[in-house]
Amino acid sequence: MWPNKFDYVRAGSVDEALASAAGGGKFLAGGHSLLPAMKLRLDSPEQLIDIGRIPELQGISANGGLTIGAGTTHDAIASSADVQAMCSALASACGQVGDQGVRNFGTLGGNIAHADPASDPPTVLVACGATINIQGADGKRSVGAEDFFIDLFETALDDGELITSVSLPNCSDCQCAYVKFPHPASRYAIVGVAVCLKMDGDTCAQADVAVGGATVKAVKCADAEAALAGTTLDEAALNAAAEAVKADIAEDLIGDIAYPESYRQQMAGVFLKRAIAAAQG
Repeated sequence: MWPNKFDYVRAGSVDEALASAAGGGKFLAGGHSLLPAMKLRLDSPEQLIDIGRIPELQGISANGGLTIGAGTTHDAIASSADVQAMCSALASACGQVGDQGVRNFGTLGGNIAHADPASDPPTVLVACGATINIQGADGKRSVGAEDFFIDLFETALDDGELITSVSLPNCSDCQCAYVKFPHPASRYAIVGVAVCLKMDGDTCAQADVAVGGATVKAVKCADAEAALAGTTLDEAALNAAAEAVKADIAEDLIGDIAYPESYRQQMAGVFLKRAIAAAQG
């Protein structure tokens, strides 16, 4: 199926993109989420505003923490030495998005604006305490990742607003990992778990955990974090955390005929243990 007719504008700057958006329309970056929806007539914008070539939305800077331009591709993030050093879980997650063609053109900003519950980067951003930087006609604002993702395909973005960058703290002193149970056909996450563990010798001083795929949005898991903190991550602590994470996500579960809610909930506990093992490995 072909999309409905639309006008096309290529913006050269963020200000130009926002000015074009004042008349309505959708921002187009990599296009891997929006264009399929348009072909299925699930979305029919009258205007597309191409932001894929705006220089100020590109690139990765490391100055105390990470700042990643919204137009930066998944492949650039996955292969970045700075991201690998300061947030290895995000490099891993971006390296697992789709296939190589998708990673070459799909962008971090487009990915999180689409807010697919089965996507990989949002889970890491929530676990690691990232901040989403936004610009609109009324100025700039920043929203914590945990508050940015609201529901199924729903975010804190208002009409006409644009994600400009994502900021992350330096997690180089932590043990971080992202693992997922991928759908065998689409490679989307049936369950994805991100962990960031701050160790004090053999003891886990602080644990940050988030689950995606199994839930309508990436969910921060406070009970699982509490079960891990102050332990040596022994078997008893891991079992307690695996049970706790199932309670953390109980209200946000999604499922289908192949992978129902109860199955995904159970797998969240399994993959939490695998994420911790990967972080320690």
